[in-house]
Amino acid sequence: MNDLEARLGDIVRATPDLMHVLTTVRGLGLNDWRVFSGAVYQAVWNDLTGRPASYGIKDYDLGYFDPDTSWDVEDVVIKQVAAAFEPPFRDIVEVRNQARVAEWFSEKFGEVYPPLAHTDEALERFVAPAFAVGVRLEEDDEISVVAPFGLEDVFNLTIRPNPNRPLAKDWNRVIEKAKARWPELIVLTA
Repeated sequence: MNDLEARLGDIVRATPDLMHVLTTVRGLGLNDWRVFSGAVYQAVWNDLTGRPASYGIKDYDLGYFDPDTSWDVEDVVIKQVAAAFEPPFRDIVEVRNQARVAEWFSEKFGEVYPPLAHTDEALERFVAPAFAVGVRLEEDDEISVVAPFGLEDVFNLTIRPNPNRPLAKDWNRVIEKAKARWPELIVLTA
């Protein structure tokens, strides 16, 4: 584990709502699960900018992987996760089978999205390296981190497009929303 991963782990542990989600989900026994995106990188931004731990965090994206890509099977997991939480978490933990994303992504976002082999592969396709970070609370209480582009952008409050994909169609909207909550952010276009 490198220094930034250790620092991220410390920030996650100091974010009570995120730890509640991680602890609860760990107990569900989902395959290849990870909490990623906003709930993780925004916790870092809050720490760096002196904001409350859960400031600006709208939801908790929970990915897991099941090769059975039927909606009925995913719906069972969505209901299982919802039943594990009381409000408000019941309504803001958003569960998606990463094996199914390829089935609906193109229609929803207008981009090609080849099937994934595992949950962590999804992070490589996020719109910005700063967003491509995921964590899991392991059985031994370690916080495992996956960040295919590293954590430098997250800790440098920097958003830049993912160099391995086309610019997201809603890039400007994403940037406006982020800058409205964290005006300290640095946005790079390349």
